[in-house]
Amino acid sequence: MIGNAVRVMRIATGDEDDEVKDDGKDPAAKALGAKGGKKRAENMTPERRAEIAKKAAESRWRPK
Repeated sequence: MIGNAVRVMRIATGDEDDEVKDDGKDPAAKALGAKGGKKRAENMTPERRAEIAKKAAESRWRPK
């Protein structure tokens, strides 16, 4: 957290450039991906969401 504050200060004072690093992903694809999960949840019934959540919880707490 402190490192980010120092970086913001350096950008504000002009000691460092404010460059956004490219993650190599298409912005349009990222936007569509973010919408997909929300749309899927909207189309699911509460029963189906509960079924998926139950399966995830069982998988998470299953002894290894």
